[in-house]
Amino acid sequence: MHQYLFFIGDFPIRAYGVMLALAIISGASVAYFLLKKDGRGWHEHIIDFSITVAIAGLIGARLWDVFFFDWHYYSNHLLEIPYVWQGGMAIQGGVVFGTLSGFWFVKKHNIDAWAFADVFAPALILAQSVGRMANLFNGDAFGHPTGGNFGILYPESTLAYRTYGNQPLWPAEIWEGQIDILIFVALLLFSSFKHAKGQVFVLYAILYSAARFFLEFLRGDYVNLTMGLKSAQMTSLIVMIVGVCVFIYFGYLDKKQQALTEANEAAIESPTKPKKRK
Repeated sequence: MHQYLFFIGDFPIRAYGVMLALAIISGASVAYFLLKKDGRGWHEHIIDFSITVAIAGLIGARLWDVFFFDWHYYSNHLLEIPYVWQGGMAIQGGVVFGTLSGFWFVKKHNIDAWAFADVFAPALILAQSVGRMANLFNGDAFGHPTGGNFGILYPESTLAYRTYGNQPLWPAEIWEGQIDILIFVALLLFSSFKHAKGQVFVLYAILYSAARFFLEFLRGDYVNLTMGLKSAQMTSLIVMIVGVCVFIYFGYLDKKQQALTEANEAAIESPTKPKKRK
């Protein structure tokens, strides 16, 4: 595990930054393919859209981590807030800020937001999976000690080592990246069947939040608890509950719209009875 790939003069090329760039490129490439296959011409916006969402997502991920997880430290070290290479990017903040910026972008270009989100969702979770590789190389988003002689041993230069020393840690970020791939496959499979508009993206939010909720029991990079749960677990729980309700509601609206459409078609196709002459 090497945090620094090479140096250009005194400037380090970090594995973290390279993997984040690959995450954005991977997500944008898959999104371009899916949107082009969709056939509504939205793939023409994917470069500008990806840049907008990526910048907002990175800012959101950093600020979410600073204010929700590590404010007790950064409140006394404000100048270090931009130092993302020290570790500390909360994916939930990235999703929230990225979603808001994405919604603004599609509305600006008169694109159906929910339909676009459905097609984009698999690309998003794939980008998150590659992004977890960046966490692995950087030694953050790590697990707590396994208590045995198995687990990941991080280099001395990482936050994981500074936190737990040479204790073997659970591979939390690796497992999350692998689960993200399974969610990617599940979303592609679900989207290939008939579904209501918006359900693919909502399913993404539900599945990822469920995975994150349980993986948090293995995470060791922060231990702030609220009602016995970590802040990320509380957020995931809320998203799951709201997501299930929205998923069902979208299905209800779709069935209602289908019934209305069928009724209108039946009314048009049925011949009108001639009036009787008196």
